[in-house]
Amino acid sequence: MIQRIICSIIFSVIFFKLSAQSFEPRGTRRGVISLGVRNNASLFNDGAWNNQGVGTGGQFRVQLGDQVNTDWFLDYITGTVGGYANREDLHIGWSVLLYPFKYEMKPKFIQPYVLAGHCFDFTRIKENNNPNNFAERWSSAIQAGLGAHFNLTDRFDISLTGQYMIHLGTDVHAIQENGIVSIEKEDGINLEGHILATVSLNYKIADIFKK
Repeated sequence: MIQRIICSIIFSVIFFKLSAQSFEPRGTRRGVISLGVRNNASLFNDGAWNNQGVGTGGQFRVQLGDQVNTDWFLDYITGTVGGYANREDLHIGWSVLLYPFKYEMKPKFIQPYVLAGHCFDFTRIKENNNPNNFAERWSSAIQAGLGAHFNLTDRFDISLTGQYMIHLGTDVHAIQENGIVSIEKEDGINLEGHILATVSLNYKIADIFKK
Protein backbone atom coordinates (compact mmCIF):
# COMPACT_ATOMS: atom_id res chain seq x y z
CA MET A 1 0.00 0.00 0.00
CA ILE A 2 2.87 2.39 0.86
CA GLN A 3 4.49 1.66 -2.52
CA ARG A 4 1.25 2.58 -4.32
CA ILE A 5 1.06 5.88 -2.43
CA ILE A 6 4.70 6.71 -3.23
CA CYS A 7 4.13 5.91 -6.93
CA SER A 8 1.05 8.16 -6.97
CA ILE A 9 3.04 11.02 -5.43
CA ILE A 10 5.85 10.60 -7.98
CA PHE A 11 3.39 10.60 -10.87
CA SER A 12 1.62 13.66 -9.51
CA VAL A 13 4.93 15.58 -9.34
CA ILE A 14 5.74 14.58 -12.94
CA PHE A 15 2.26 15.57 -14.13
CA PHE A 16 2.46 18.95 -12.41
CA LYS A 17 5.77 19.70 -14.14
CA LEU A 18 4.41 18.66 -17.51
CA SER A 19 1.20 20.63 -17.00
CA ALA A 20 3.17 23.90 -17.06
CA GLN A 21 2.96 23.59 -20.87
CA SER A 22 -0.01 25.33 -22.45
CA PHE A 23 -2.89 23.27 -23.81
CA GLU A 24 -5.28 25.01 -26.17
CA PRO A 25 -7.87 22.77 -27.89
CA ARG A 26 -9.62 23.84 -31.09
CA GLY A 27 -12.72 25.21 -29.34
CA THR A 28 -13.95 21.71 -28.57
CA ARG A 29 -12.79 18.89 -26.31
CA ARG A 30 -13.59 16.22 -28.90
CA GLY A 31 -10.46 14.22 -29.69
CA VAL A 32 -8.56 14.98 -26.47
CA ILE A 33 -6.59 11.98 -25.16
CA SER A 34 -5.47 11.55 -21.54
CA LEU A 35 -3.25 9.04 -19.74
CA GLY A 36 -3.58 8.23 -16.06
CA VAL A 37 -2.76 6.02 -13.10
CA ARG A 38 -5.34 4.92 -10.53
CA ASN A 39 -5.74 3.36 -7.10
CA ASN A 40 -8.81 1.31 -6.18
CA ALA A 41 -10.68 0.06 -3.14
CA SER A 42 -13.09 -2.84 -3.70
CA LEU A 43 -15.71 -3.08 -0.94
CA PHE A 44 -18.01 -5.95 0.03
CA ASN A 45 -16.32 -8.66 -2.04
CA ASP A 46 -18.39 -11.87 -1.86
CA GLY A 47 -21.09 -9.84 -0.12
CA ALA A 48 -19.08 -9.51 3.11
CA TRP A 49 -18.08 -6.16 4.62
CA ASN A 50 -14.73 -7.49 5.83
CA ASN A 51 -13.68 -8.97 2.47
CA GLN A 52 -12.15 -5.84 0.99
CA GLY A 53 -9.48 -5.38 -1.63
CA VAL A 54 -7.10 -2.64 -2.76
CA GLY A 55 -5.34 -2.29 -6.06
CA THR A 56 -3.73 -0.17 -8.68
CA GLY A 57 -3.96 0.22 -12.43
CA GLY A 58 -3.85 2.49 -15.44
CA GLN A 59 -6.27 4.12 -17.83
CA PHE A 60 -6.54 6.31 -20.88
CA ARG A 61 -9.38 8.58 -21.96
CA VAL A 62 -10.62 9.39 -25.43
CA GLN A 63 -13.13 12.25 -25.46
CA LEU A 64 -15.87 11.75 -28.05
CA GLY A 65 -17.65 15.07 -27.57
CA ASP A 66 -17.78 18.13 -25.39
CA GLN A 67 -20.00 16.34 -22.86
CA VAL A 68 -19.07 12.71 -23.59
CA ASN A 69 -15.80 11.07 -22.53
CA THR A 70 -14.58 7.46 -22.35
CA ASP A 71 -12.33 5.63 -19.89
CA TRP A 72 -10.39 2.50 -20.91
CA PHE A 73 -8.82 0.85 -17.87
CA LEU A 74 -6.94 -2.08 -16.38
CA ASP A 75 -6.91 -2.77 -12.62
CA TYR A 76 -5.17 -5.37 -10.45
CA ILE A 77 -6.84 -5.78 -7.05
CA THR A 78 -5.90 -8.04 -4.14
CA GLY A 79 -7.77 -8.78 -0.92
CA THR A 80 -8.36 -11.32 1.83
CA VAL A 81 -11.16 -13.84 2.28
CA GLY A 82 -11.93 -14.58 5.92
CA GLY A 83 -8.25 -14.41 6.90
CA TYR A 84 -7.50 -17.87 5.48
CA ALA A 85 -7.42 -17.17 1.73
CA ASN A 86 -6.51 -14.36 -0.63
CA ARG A 87 -8.28 -13.07 -3.70
CA GLU A 88 -6.89 -11.53 -6.89
CA ASP A 89 -8.98 -9.67 -9.47
CA LEU A 90 -7.99 -8.31 -12.86
CA HIS A 91 -10.42 -5.82 -14.43
CA ILE A 92 -10.15 -4.93 -18.12
CA GLY A 93 -12.87 -2.63 -19.36
CA TRP A 94 -14.29 0.70 -20.41
CA SER A 95 -16.80 3.32 -19.26
CA VAL A 96 -18.68 6.19 -20.86
CA LEU A 97 -18.59 9.46 -18.87
CA LEU A 98 -21.43 11.95 -19.34
CA TYR A 99 -21.03 15.54 -18.14
CA PRO A 100 -24.51 16.85 -17.18
CA PHE A 101 -23.66 20.55 -17.04
CA LYS A 102 -23.20 22.97 -19.91
CA TYR A 103 -19.90 22.69 -21.75
CA GLU A 104 -17.29 25.38 -21.13
CA MET A 105 -14.04 25.75 -23.04
CA LYS A 106 -12.12 26.08 -19.78
CA PRO A 107 -13.54 23.47 -17.37
CA LYS A 108 -14.42 24.53 -13.86
CA PHE A 109 -12.34 23.23 -10.96
CA ILE A 110 -14.96 20.58 -10.14
CA GLN A 111 -16.49 18.77 -13.13
CA PRO A 112 -19.03 16.09 -12.07
CA TYR A 113 -20.09 13.19 -14.27
CA VAL A 114 -22.16 10.02 -14.39
CA LEU A 115 -20.71 6.85 -15.86
CA ALA A 116 -21.72 3.43 -17.12
CA GLY A 117 -19.70 0.71 -18.76
CA HIS A 118 -18.57 -2.88 -19.06
CA CYS A 119 -15.53 -4.94 -18.09
CA PHE A 120 -14.13 -8.45 -18.06
CA ASP A 121 -12.84 -9.79 -14.75
CA PHE A 122 -10.43 -12.61 -13.96
CA THR A 123 -10.68 -13.85 -10.35
CA ARG A 124 -8.43 -16.27 -8.45
CA ILE A 125 -8.98 -17.33 -4.82
CA LYS A 126 -6.09 -19.18 -3.17
CA GLU A 127 -5.54 -20.61 0.31
CA ASN A 128 -2.91 -18.69 2.29
CA ASN A 129 -1.13 -21.80 3.59
CA ASN A 130 -1.47 -23.96 0.48
CA PRO A 131 -0.95 -22.20 -2.89
CA ASN A 132 -1.99 -25.39 -4.70
CA ASN A 133 -5.50 -25.06 -3.28
CA PHE A 134 -7.15 -22.48 -5.54
CA ALA A 135 -9.97 -21.82 -7.97
CA GLU A 136 -10.31 -19.22 -10.71
CA ARG A 137 -12.86 -17.91 -13.18
CA TRP A 138 -13.57 -15.32 -15.86
CA SER A 139 -16.67 -13.17 -15.61
CA SER A 140 -18.32 -10.27 -17.40
CA ALA A 141 -19.54 -7.19 -15.54
CA ILE A 142 -21.49 -3.99 -16.01
CA GLN A 143 -20.90 -0.93 -13.85
CA ALA A 144 -22.51 2.43 -13.15
CA GLY A 145 -21.73 5.26 -10.78
CA LEU A 146 -20.85 8.89 -10.15
CA GLY A 147 -17.62 10.83 -10.14
CA ALA A 148 -15.90 14.17 -10.49
CA HIS A 149 -12.75 15.61 -12.06
CA PHE A 150 -10.81 18.12 -9.98
CA ASN A 151 -9.09 20.16 -12.70
CA LEU A 152 -5.88 21.48 -11.17
CA THR A 153 -4.61 22.80 -14.53
CA ASP A 154 -5.79 22.75 -18.16
CA ARG A 155 -3.94 19.47 -18.62
CA PHE A 156 -3.95 17.75 -15.23
CA ASP A 157 -6.83 16.47 -13.09
CA ILE A 158 -7.48 14.24 -10.11
CA SER A 159 -10.65 12.18 -10.53
CA LEU A 160 -12.73 10.46 -7.85
CA THR A 161 -15.25 7.78 -8.82
CA GLY A 162 -17.64 5.52 -6.94
CA GLN A 163 -19.42 2.78 -8.87
CA TYR A 164 -21.29 -0.47 -8.38
CA MET A 165 -20.14 -3.46 -10.44
CA ILE A 166 -22.29 -6.54 -11.10
CA HIS A 167 -20.35 -9.60 -12.30
CA LEU A 168 -22.00 -12.44 -14.20
CA GLY A 169 -20.05 -15.69 -14.17
CA THR A 170 -19.27 -18.92 -12.37
CA ASP A 171 -19.17 -18.55 -8.59
CA VAL A 172 -15.87 -19.17 -6.78
CA HIS A 173 -15.63 -18.93 -3.00
CA ALA A 174 -13.67 -20.16 0.00
CA ILE A 175 -15.00 -21.63 3.25
CA GLN A 176 -13.26 -22.95 6.34
CA GLU A 177 -14.67 -25.81 8.45
CA ASN A 178 -12.78 -27.49 11.30
CA GLY A 179 -9.56 -25.85 10.17
CA ILE A 180 -9.87 -27.15 6.60
CA VAL A 181 -10.11 -24.59 3.81
CA SER A 182 -12.25 -25.53 0.83
CA ILE A 183 -12.16 -23.40 -2.31
CA GLU A 184 -15.02 -24.24 -4.62
CA LYS A 185 -16.06 -23.36 -8.15
CA GLU A 186 -19.78 -23.84 -8.59
CA ASP A 187 -21.55 -24.92 -11.75
CA GLY A 188 -23.89 -22.52 -13.49
CA ILE A 189 -24.05 -18.73 -13.57
CA ASN A 190 -23.96 -16.45 -10.52
CA LEU A 191 -24.40 -12.72 -9.95
CA GLU A 192 -21.88 -11.03 -7.67
CA GLY A 193 -21.76 -7.32 -6.87
CA HIS A 194 -19.33 -4.98 -5.17
CA ILE A 195 -18.56 -1.28 -4.80
CA LEU A 196 -15.41 0.05 -6.45
CA ALA A 197 -13.96 3.40 -5.35
CA THR A 198 -11.24 4.89 -7.55
CA VAL A 199 -8.90 7.88 -7.37
CA SER A 200 -6.90 8.62 -10.51
CA LEU A 201 -4.29 11.11 -11.73
CA ASN A 202 -4.73 12.07 -15.38
CA TYR A 203 -2.76 14.12 -17.87
CA LYS A 204 -3.96 15.31 -21.29
CA ILE A 205 -1.30 14.30 -23.78
CA ALA A 206 -2.79 15.20 -27.17
CA ASP A 207 -5.63 16.57 -29.24
CA ILE A 208 -5.76 14.12 -32.15
CA PHE A 209 -7.84 16.43 -34.37
CA LYS A 210 -5.73 19.53 -33.81
CA LYS A 211 -3.69 20.61 -36.80
